[in-house]
Amino acid sequence: MIEQYVLDLQEVDERQVAVVGGKAAHLGGLSRIEGIRVPAGFCVTTAAFRRIMAEAPSIDDRLDQLSRLNPDDREAIRTLSAEIRRTIEGIAVPGDLAAAITRALGEQAAYAVRSSATAEDLPTASFAGQQDTYLNVVGPAAILQHVSRCWASLFTERAVTYRLRNGIDHPTVHMAVVVQQMVFPDAAGILFTADPVTGNRKIATVEAGFGLGEALVSGLVNPDVFKVRDGEIVAAAVAAKQRAVHALPAGGTQEVAIDPQRQEQPTLTDAQVVRLVQLGRRIEAHFGRPQDIEWCLVEDDFTIVQSRPITTLFPIPAALDRENHVYLSVGHQQMMTDPMKPLGLSMWQLTAMAPMHEAGGRLFVDATRRLASPASRAALLEMVGRSDPLTRDALETVLDRHDFVPTLPEAGPGGPPASGASAPIETDPATVTELIERSQASIAALRRDIRTKTGPALFDFLLEAFQEHKRALGDPLNMQAIMAGMEATWWLNDQLQEWLGEKNAADTLTLSAPGNITSEMGLALLDVADVIRPHPEVVAFLQGVQDDGFLDALPKFAGGTEARHAIEAYLDRYGMRCVGEIDITRPRWRERPTTLVSVILDNVRNFEPGTAKRRFEQGRQEAQKKAQEVLEHLRALPDGEHRANQTKQMIDRVRTFIGYREYPKYGIVSRYFVYKQALLAEAERLVQANVLTEKEDVFYLTFQEFHDVVRSNRVDDKLIQQRKDAFRSYHALTPPRVLTSDGEAIAGAYRRDDVPAGALIGLPVSAGTVEGRARVILDMAQADLEPGDILVTAHTDPSWTPLFVAIAGLVTEVGGLMTHGAVIAREYGLPAVVSVVDATQLIPDGQRIRVHGSDGYVQILLD
Repeated sequence: MIEQYVLDLQEVDERQVAVVGGKAAHLGGLSRIEGIRVPAGFCVTTAAFRRIMAEAPSIDDRLDQLSRLNPDDREAIRTLSAEIRRTIEGIAVPGDLAAAITRALGEQAAYAVRSSATAEDLPTASFAGQQDTYLNVVGPAAILQHVSRCWASLFTERAVTYRLRNGIDHPTVHMAVVVQQMVFPDAAGILFTADPVTGNRKIATVEAGFGLGEALVSGLVNPDVFKVRDGEIVAAAVAAKQRAVHALPAGGTQEVAIDPQRQEQPTLTDAQVVRLVQLGRRIEAHFGRPQDIEWCLVEDDFTIVQSRPITTLFPIPAALDRENHVYLSVGHQQMMTDPMKPLGLSMWQLTAMAPMHEAGGRLFVDATRRLASPASRAALLEMVGRSDPLTRDALETVLDRHDFVPTLPEAGPGGPPASGASAPIETDPATVTELIERSQASIAALRRDIRTKTGPALFDFLLEAFQEHKRALGDPLNMQAIMAGMEATWWLNDQLQEWLGEKNAADTLTLSAPGNITSEMGLALLDVADVIRPHPEVVAFLQGVQDDGFLDALPKFAGGTEARHAIEAYLDRYGMRCVGEIDITRPRWRERPTTLVSVILDNVRNFEPGTAKRRFEQGRQEAQKKAQEVLEHLRALPDGEHRANQTKQMIDRVRTFIGYREYPKYGIVSRYFVYKQALLAEAERLVQANVLTEKEDVFYLTFQEFHDVVRSNRVDDKLIQQRKDAFRSYHALTPPRVLTSDGEAIAGAYRRDDVPAGALIGLPVSAGTVEGRARVILDMAQADLEPGDILVTAHTDPSWTPLFVAIAGLVTEVGGLMTHGAVIAREYGLPAVVSVVDATQLIPDGQRIRVHGSDGYVQILLD
């Protein structure tokens, strides 16, 4: 087959990214849209790049070295990428290739020479600004030289780092080059067809400056900014534009000063802004997603020189109607804001108590109807506000617009519970015992009955099991027990602050509450450390463990059999847990026990034998002492005996039920592990039948798609690869607490003025003040804690609890008053502040900080 080295832009479209790269493919598509002007030009295809690379000495070895580099090793990346660029630029363009390029130039004197990589302008990775563009290149020799420079720019330090961070292999990416007739504009800029800051898809943003767009892209000038909604400019900011970039007659560009009388004049008229946005909407409709568009204005005509997807926008859940919708993040409630794989998403949707909608690898509930009714709106805001003030503020921001959420007389189903109200329930520990026994019996029946199920019958069985799963969660007694502990906590905090001026009194009253499966899990790992600590050979062996099969090797060491039994017993009770456990695809501790080794070793090093029992007893005594003090103080007040009796009932109530708050989640993940083991066994059968390449591929299918594969013995490998690419891209997205159907991501804000200047504001969830070294930890398996450290992390689900025994305080970016981390922090007596925005970025690892757990802020202490 004869390779095509040059293609006219009119010959290419979006289907030819592999041949012409992302930029050229989009330009070809743009040229086919009616009413859109695109400068004429051609593309030097990836076939030409591959030919040049084939002549580059030792290039494969260098690319292999590049692939093994750490994306944070900037010096190594800089050195090696510079070597590769010099090598490519040093290769002479072969005669036939040079002739093909120069023949395509035509009569035009000046051109823009622009890189167009195959991993560029993709929906999941834009690579904006990662490769090079050269403007006003004059003459065939200069054009050939700049084509070589574009080829080499595939290996700029920034492009290499971008690929490493996004998991894109260097050898799989090829470079094409666009050569277009140069446009000499009066003005130029960028049009975003969605607001790049808020994500609102109905608001377009235009940035404009005089001369070439290079002045804006390079940051030389502040642009004029116009925001347009429904064909009307809703905001405009005209900047003082002192400089511009213009083309030189002999080639190249230069900065020039703008006449002072023009500097503060708008770059575009209002009519031009609206007309440009109309063109942008046409381009957006063609490509099917919001676009980042580069434009030029020449004598009142707009020319489009580039269009790429905006990859930073958080996706919008699919809706079946055109009504406005307000979505609440499930991940912020569940303490897991990372993206989930498709099987994990669909399993949670099938087992959840409310309808959930997927976007960006996360789940959301539609709160629109709850907000539309005044009665349910007030109850929802009250409950959300107790848990997470930022979410409440975000919802109120939407409601303050008055026109987004309609007001209805009644709210229908389709949202989270609107109120914390529950039917009366007796304060009887036997109720908790009964609920736990019911749960254990149901899970035991699931384990027994699923053993014989395979093939399509397994999926039919699981659909029935999901109904039992939801029935157990929705059991009225279960819901009443959960709410009883939470409501008693709120009552104690509210009433004791009003009566005694005490903040967060329930924090102490709930210390070492009985029956908390999650807090027991942390203390139980201290007991495991007690078994291991007397055996130095076991400790030394564990310090070098990397293989998850290490348990089988333990009996070779003195004390190893006892250590193995202790760890196995722990895994029997808690091995279904893991970080991000609501995603069934995440590896459980039983599957990856090495996750626990560093925590066990920290416990061996940092604690004395018997610590677990002593700490629990100490907490119980502190809670008892606090209860006596509170009741004595109340009895001294007017009507004190009545208040004391009420409070005593609520203290008994909270200590009876608050521990059970953690048990339903334990039941859910216990069931999930049973489901997962059965599904993976089915996936392994598909691997043996050569239907799947590896069993984990099923994680990128929904439950129903997995079911279809089992029935048909056929799988769409392309779909799985697309899902893998999408999942990788979702990690770069930050899920909002509140998301609207317009695409607007609303974070919410704290409306407080009662904190010191410079303090990081959050939600107080566990009383007390503590100073210590901040340990910023994003991976539990990498924890290396010393006594007195303060854990700073993005979010903590129950799996993080074993770390809590070794820390003095807690700071998280996500969390609420009754989320798992807050509940366990109170049980352990750890001062904690959660929902501290960007805490892991703003607090340096190792920095000394002070956590104000009663007042809800964190101070960074200066040396």
